[in-house]
Amino acid sequence: MKQLVFLTFLFSTLFTPHIYGGNHEFLLKDSVVVDTFPEWEELLDEVVVMQRQKGVRKVRGSATNTDMISAAELKKAACCNLGESFTTSASVDVNYSDAATGAKQIKLLGLSGTYVQMLTENIPNLRGAAALYGLGYIPGPWMQSIQVSKGASSVKNGYESVTGQINVEFLKPQTEPSVLANAYVDIFGKAELNFAGNIHLGERWSTGLLLHGENGFASHDENNDGFMDLPRIKQFTGMNRWAYMGDSYVFQAGVKFLAENRRSGQHSHNGHSEDMDGHEPYKIDIDTRRWEFFTKNAYIYDKDNDGNLALIFSGSFHNEDATYGHKLYNVDQDNLYASLMFERKWHDGLHGLSTGLSLNYDRYNQHFRLENDISISPAHDIESEWVPGAYAQYTFSMNSALILMGGVRLDHSSLYGTMFTPRIHAKWNLLDGALSIHGTAGKGYRSPHALADNHFYLASSRQIIMGSDLRQEEAMNYGGGVAGFHDLFDRSLNYSAEFYYTTFKHQMLVDLDFDPHAVIIKDSQNHPNFSRTFQIELSYPIITDLEFSAAYRFTDVKVDYGQGLVRKPLTSKNKGLFSLSWTPMMGLWQVDATLVINGGGRMPTPYTKSDGELSWQPTYKAFPQLNAQVTRNFRHWAVYVGGENLTGYRQKTPIIDAANPWGDSFDATMVYAPIHGAMVYAGFRYNFTQY
Repeated sequence: MKQLVFLTFLFSTLFTPHIYGGNHEFLLKDSVVVDTFPEWEELLDEVVVMQRQKGVRKVRGSATNTDMISAAELKKAACCNLGESFTTSASVDVNYSDAATGAKQIKLLGLSGTYVQMLTENIPNLRGAAALYGLGYIPGPWMQSIQVSKGASSVKNGYESVTGQINVEFLKPQTEPSVLANAYVDIFGKAELNFAGNIHLGERWSTGLLLHGENGFASHDENNDGFMDLPRIKQFTGMNRWAYMGDSYVFQAGVKFLAENRRSGQHSHNGHSEDMDGHEPYKIDIDTRRWEFFTKNAYIYDKDNDGNLALIFSGSFHNEDATYGHKLYNVDQDNLYASLMFERKWHDGLHGLSTGLSLNYDRYNQHFRLENDISISPAHDIESEWVPGAYAQYTFSMNSALILMGGVRLDHSSLYGTMFTPRIHAKWNLLDGALSIHGTAGKGYRSPHALADNHFYLASSRQIIMGSDLRQEEAMNYGGGVAGFHDLFDRSLNYSAEFYYTTFKHQMLVDLDFDPHAVIIKDSQNHPNFSRTFQIELSYPIITDLEFSAAYRFTDVKVDYGQGLVRKPLTSKNKGLFSLSWTPMMGLWQVDATLVINGGGRMPTPYTKSDGELSWQPTYKAFPQLNAQVTRNFRHWAVYVGGENLTGYRQKTPIIDAANPWGDSFDATMVYAPIHGAMVYAGFRYNFTQY
């Protein structure tokens, strides 16, 4: 018997998840089996079967069109931060904004991330000065889930959602006590460590600690243009949060600190500190210090009907000093936000009401020099905005089969005046949830910040011209679609199709066409700029352990810079995505691969150089990107090896006139494709939970 037990243990170690005395979890394709072995010689005495949820799924009980991205989906890639969390998403694009700073920008419904309202645990965050590099401020291992809502979304969180909302849920201290650790390293010299742990202090109180550190140890220049392909980033982030879970009172609070330095620019001059013209190397140096805090208080007076009164208070203090050559942009942004909310349902959830008051305060203290002439003294600008507001939102839900939600907001900006924000959503779930039809319409507003949103353009010799007529951005969004599943050969085929249309009444335009040596930031002057997107998706389990998914998206974005509508530059018209997820041997191994085909598009208008050639091609062609990862899962830990951009496609000349960065033609902002070639990484995860 002992020999048999030993052989069983050896086999399980190599080819199945580890078996321990007590409860253990086997990971299957569609279920989880939990077994108990009190003694090795005894028979199995308990089996519990539970359904495993998909990594990305539609939230069918919500009136909005919302995709839920779970932690399991995030582990299909390295997912070092929020900006790397959408590699398997057909809806959200993440691209570099330039070839020097490493800033990543998301696009949703064909428009930049400034029109997406970013939330952390349903609190507005990463706004203004934090928006440009904010996708790197949230470590991937900290995230419990991400919700992506398309369209104007709910009025509860404010008026800023134009194309949608992205809400990040962090690991919670009130969950079962656990310890999580993650380490990562790649061939480009980046390494990072993550830690998350929580403990319970009695029956009601709990606290959690989240830590993240990363460092870029090497300079990488694959195309030998003298500029780093990726910045060297040093970052430390820490967060401590607390929770009190009472019967009628719930309290949560947290504080987060971030310190980041990113260095880029020229890294080699053949061993010399100066180039042939006697200029010093062109350097980019961005230092950021950021504090965040939040408190949530909820008094639950009617648990059966979700009746509660809640008070949310949050704030952030963002200090950023950025140098591009001799140009500079230093900003201190202070933000305070408060929201008082009342919610209740009636008649077994048939009717629901949410009302509330809110107050948002932003203060920008900016010092900037937009020329490389160090004899020019930096300009100084201070801008403050107070926005008090109120909202009411009604929901009608007939057993979740028919959901109607309508809401209005009334806000008043101390800079731009009164804003009226109506929004409506409808969803009809048919055939016992096998088919749903949804529609939405609503308005969104956004206060423009010319330099805070666009200071990465300082990584060029372009002259920045800011118009004095900027008005608050205002847009309407309309959309709808269908989603469902259907049995096909005894397996479930999931599918969805949707269309969205966004039109602007006022928009802050960044014109790169009128003058190839300038960036003109101006108001749209009521020109009918718009974005249209159509997207279809499907997923199907080819065999028990092999899931296939595919998506296609068509994007049509037109902008009028003053001479008629043209296609927006640096925006691909088509996108295709194909992914495979293979989890053989009861989830012991996991193999994930995603191929993205990015369609071609238009470049900003080029100019003719002295030799008669164009500075860059007026269009760019389609290109592929392949990401893949192999994971070996164990009882409490996992090891993984993967790669990004394994097709090796990269933009040949991402920096224009890189040999002369102090000249009139230097431009690092004409980026449409990956800057670096194939990248390989490895890491491990450890997770122990006290059951």
